[in-house]
Amino acid sequence: MAHVSASIDIPVSADEIWQLIGGFGSLPDWLNSMPTSKLTDGGRVRWLTNLDGETLIERLVAFDDTARSYSYSFLEAPFPVTDHLATLRVHQTEGGKGSRVEWFCRFKPNGVSDHEASQLIHVIQRIFDDGLKALAAKLASE
Repeated sequence: MAHVSASIDIPVSADEIWQLIGGFGSLPDWLNSMPTSKLTDGGRVRWLTNLDGETLIERLVAFDDTARSYSYSFLEAPFPVTDHLATLRVHQTEGGKGSRVEWFCRFKPNGVSDHEASQLIHVIQRIFDDGLKALAAKLASE
């Protein structure tokens, strides 16, 4: 099982960050690499299109507005993986002056060599790292 995780501290309240990222269809509001999102199945399935025109279909598997967290899995993705589960969450940091945003996942590489699996982990890590940097930049500009 492979694991990827990223986090960033942002000097903005957790509630304000969650307001921006807490909707399952909100990725295009802050993640430049995912310019479109369409929700189906009562808001539990999102269809994303990345900058390369590839489609990702993800299912919401857990949502906790109070804990500012949601988890999702791939139904279809341009990555050779199975048993994918990812979580995005926001925690208020000490003193309430900022927040930590965490984005992490686990998955099994499927039908690829160890080298290709390693490259896949790096690709997903870059998506998470770049995504959280884009989130911080978006919040800094508001």
